[in-house]
Amino acid sequence: MSENKTFPGTYFDRDTVLKLSRWADILAWVIALVYALDLLLALVVFLLSMARGFWVGGFTDIATNLLYIIERPFRGVVYFIALQAIGKTMLMLMDMEENTRRAARK
Repeated sequence: MSENKTFPGTYFDRDTVLKLSRWADILAWVIALVYALDLLLALVVFLLSMARGFWVGGFTDIATNLLYIIERPFRGVVYFIALQAIGKTMLMLMDMEENTRRAARK
């Protein structure tokens, strides 16, 4: 990945930052998949319970349950965006540090 040119003033290991960034990206997609499957399963259970006649409530009961089902994936979206931002931010900070050192050498 990187050459063995480490500056003594560097506070991080380049390979470790790259690995952490990659794992943040992978974990973000895993979380997105889990929340998508959760939404799909919740909708299937909701529709099956309606088809089987287990709903005795009115419109407000159905609307409330649909709202709860639709609300759940938004947490996954927030986690996905946060993990993607963390991974990209680590790469940007590492790039900024490298560019600063390169500019200081000139």
